[in-house]
Amino acid sequence: MIELIEKYLPNVYALGWSGDAGWGTAIFNTLYMTVIPFIIGGLLGLVAGLLLVMTRPGGVLENKPVFWLLDKVTSVFRAIPFILLLAVMFPVALFLVGTMLGPDAANVSLSVAVFPFFARQVQVVLSELDKGIIEAAQASGATTWDIVKVYLTEGLPDLIRVSTVTLISLVGETAMAGAIGAGGLGNVAISYGYNRYNNDVTWVATLIILILIFAIQFLGDFITKKVSHK
Repeated sequence: MIELIEKYLPNVYALGWSGDAGWGTAIFNTLYMTVIPFIIGGLLGLVAGLLLVMTRPGGVLENKPVFWLLDKVTSVFRAIPFILLLAVMFPVALFLVGTMLGPDAANVSLSVAVFPFFARQVQVVLSELDKGIIEAAQASGATTWDIVKVYLTEGLPDLIRVSTVTLISLVGETAMAGAIGAGGLGNVAISYGYNRYNNDVTWVATLIILILIFAIQFLGDFITKKVSHK
């Protein structure tokens, strides 16, 4: 197998597995830039999505100023193209992690990108839940935390589905971040493949990204079916 790679994919073989541009390092950095921003941005987005639903007009915690502020913040950050968001967040990344390059710096921008995207997804999912279930919980004297648990429990299958969509979108954004110095498979595909006319490197990097996306989709669909009670 190694001999075949060396013969038919010489540039892929030349990069090796370890080192700054090695395939193992690139795959690790891509996963790192996917998981960490999803956890940080996803948690922020989940909280924001819940608050958008609960503080909206007619919501269980109706609060027009809070809803208006969250709605506008989410809309503004959602509207910024990711490539511009990377540039805008460079000073913030420098302040938070001490550098404007590499996976750690990219995680700042990626987390900010995930937050509004996931918040809107959560808002849509929870807004479509049967209002009768929420009203029944209120009528039974449920606390705010109890109602939050009702929202999360009833919306769990769809929340997993939109989490899958968010993760897939995030993988694409890691490739974009990698293309401008964040590392990962995007960096390998552009810097060591496209820019050096090493088509085999570009193809393999793209193939690995596709495999990663298909794996996320498969796992997301599997978990959704397992937890769905519809």
